[in-house]
Amino acid sequence: MCRRWCEERCPGAAGRGPKGNGVDLPKWLCFSLVFSALWGQVSPQCPDSCQCAWDTATVLCSDAGLREIPEGIPPETVSLHLERNYIRNIPESAFSELVHLQDLYLSHNRIDSLSSGALRHLGPELRLLDLSHNQLRQASRDEFGSTRAKTRLYHNPWHCDCALQELMETLNLEPETVNSIICESSVRGLGEGSRWEDPGSLGEHAGQPLVKLLDSGVNFCSLQRKTTDVAMLVTMFVWFFMVIVYVVYYVRQNQAEARRHLEYLKSLPSPRKTPTETDTLSTGF
Repeated sequence: MCRRWCEERCPGAAGRGPKGNGVDLPKWLCFSLVFSALWGQVSPQCPDSCQCAWDTATVLCSDAGLREIPEGIPPETVSLHLERNYIRNIPESAFSELVHLQDLYLSHNRIDSLSSGALRHLGPELRLLDLSHNQLRQASRDEFGSTRAKTRLYHNPWHCDCALQELMETLNLEPETVNSIICESSVRGLGEGSRWEDPGSLGEHAGQPLVKLLDSGVNFCSLQRKTTDVAMLVTMFVWFFMVIVYVVYYVRQNQAEARRHLEYLKSLPSPRKTPTETDTLSTGF
């Protein structure tokens, strides 16, 4: 098939053709053109603004000015570098086709949110997940799925709460960087005043390593449940107080109406006696 295609387009490849017909090309050059055309149709494509090393299945998209996860990442990719860009969000299906991925570098971006299940599609071959130096404040087990890869989460402005505590207990955190996961803010305990009095408060655990807090016995899930219970009690008390106030107001309003009606009845003139009744009284005397 290739020989026929080559002979039709390069008569010189099968011997010199008639004068003026076709172009004389060496046979090796013609077959090189055919091979290049076929290879271009089947070889994988590298995403725009990225460089691909096919021998190591590595895709380099570092310092590329990207604002989102690029499309068209080859499914055979083993190592994906997306660090030092401007990515803010990871959609749910961003890595669903990368079943052979082993190393995923997402550090030094502006990631502040993860879609539900954003990292759930990463395969069991994943060895390293780097999300350090981003803007993540909250995360839960739903976003990470069941990954057992070594995970880097340091240098993020974490808000320490029950969901983050449960996530920390699930992930395989990198030991060298685990003490750099700092609580920038935390849920407020019962001894920190009303939830409505100081909305700018960062909580008593702000600025402390999360792992050390958990090791010392701090339980954010317990604090959150207690705070929620207190809030529910306060809400119930407020509603009960409002009902009592309404009932008192209603009773007093009815009493005032009854007094006004009684005073109105007293103000009415008494009925006059008829002449017949007067004569009867006079005759009796």
